[in-house]
Amino acid sequence: MSSSAAQSSGRAAGGQLEDKVDLSSETTAKIAQAQQLVASSSGGSSSALQDALALLTALEKRCRVGNDTPSLVKVCEASLELCHEANDHEALLATLKTLSTRRSQKSKAIASLVSKCLPWVVDADGDGFTPLPVADGSEESKKAQNALVEELRNITDGKMYLEAERARLTRTVAILKESAGDIAGAANVLQEVHVETYGSISKREKIEFILEQMRLTLMKKDYVRAYIVSNKIKRPVLEEEGMAELKVKFYTSLTNYYKHEKEPMELAKCYHAIYSTPSVQEEESQWKEALTNTVVFLCLSEYSNEVKDMMERINRDFKLDKIPECKETLQSYLKDEIIHYPLPHQTMLESIPAFNDNGKDDDANDGGGSSLKEHWHTMFHTRIIEHNLRVSSIYYRQIHTSRLAQLLSLDVAATEKHISQMVSNGTLYAKIDRPKDTVRFMKKRCEEEVLTDWAADIKELLGLVEKTTYLIAKENMVQSH
Repeated sequence: MSSSAAQSSGRAAGGQLEDKVDLSSETTAKIAQAQQLVASSSGGSSSALQDALALLTALEKRCRVGNDTPSLVKVCEASLELCHEANDHEALLATLKTLSTRRSQKSKAIASLVSKCLPWVVDADGDGFTPLPVADGSEESKKAQNALVEELRNITDGKMYLEAERARLTRTVAILKESAGDIAGAANVLQEVHVETYGSISKREKIEFILEQMRLTLMKKDYVRAYIVSNKIKRPVLEEEGMAELKVKFYTSLTNYYKHEKEPMELAKCYHAIYSTPSVQEEESQWKEALTNTVVFLCLSEYSNEVKDMMERINRDFKLDKIPECKETLQSYLKDEIIHYPLPHQTMLESIPAFNDNGKDDDANDGGGSSLKEHWHTMFHTRIIEHNLRVSSIYYRQIHTSRLAQLLSLDVAATEKHISQMVSNGTLYAKIDRPKDTVRFMKKRCEEEVLTDWAADIKELLGLVEKTTYLIAKENMVQSH
């Protein structure tokens, strides 16, 4: 084949496939010549390296134009290897950028460039994204490492066949930024990658990536985005085999979000999900902590059918017997009886790690930046009062406000306040008559409702009379024969 055909980059006459040239033998010889050129120079001088790169650059063009992809890959890798062995970071970056941006560069060649450089900056044999420690620890070497990682990210940008490498390199950049104290920068760079749309990454690696996004956004205190990111993980996937560790990590991160939002019911669900994990069930200390947290935050949750159902289910759990404080507290909430505040085990319940958080909350409703622990302490008392009001509405149609306040161990003003809140929330029906000092819990019925109920009772009574008459007549007939 003529040399002009070998250098042709267009299509053959008639629109046929591009010409292919075998340059393998020449590639082997030129690579060896370039290596010898660098090795023979004194201390690997910069001029010798440039001469070797120029030699391989000319060969790279011939391989690329001649469609000899295997030889092209060898030339690209050899060029990078020479720069790396010479410890010339500037030449390495320049060569990498030049080779990756060549006109009509082959995708296999670009992929080989990235795969060749990855072991120099990350733990390729391990997780694939942990940055390697700098040998000499100098700032210059660290900057060179960061520059190489950024260049590799730029090369992989927009290339579907390198989406897995881009995701891992992005995690590397995030780790480097976090180690430098730039939490916001680490969170922002990690959010650029929508790993849930990548098909070349395993399900487990996707979840690990999203969990890292959640962790950094929570550290950044971007709680809205953290919740949005959490919805990218499908809960049933966490129940699959081998996902126990990720499940615990996911729900632990969610608890940080719900603590900020002060949603005790969601916190109870998260801790119960952790409790139901098989790996947690095997460790007594872990499941006791998770079950205790579940019970405490259930008691802090506003009453609803869902809360009542969850309390009933947990109360039937035989493992709850090993935590008598939680067992007694839960049974107190399930009984239609007045609960005296404080609870017998109030101190123990409020001393759990998830409850005893001394961090300040900037979004506190009182505007005073009260601690989360104080908020839960107040909420505990509020939920007990609400429980006692529901119990009172069961046993009393009407009661004096002063007597009700005495039962709740409150003053009249506080009693009226809690009744008003429950009525506004729709969890209780009550009418307060201040002149008469009474609270009426039963809704006053109109005449039609009373008459309808009376008619139904009369109908039921007449049915019983008729049935009884029939049975008496039947018994008399049997006895007469």
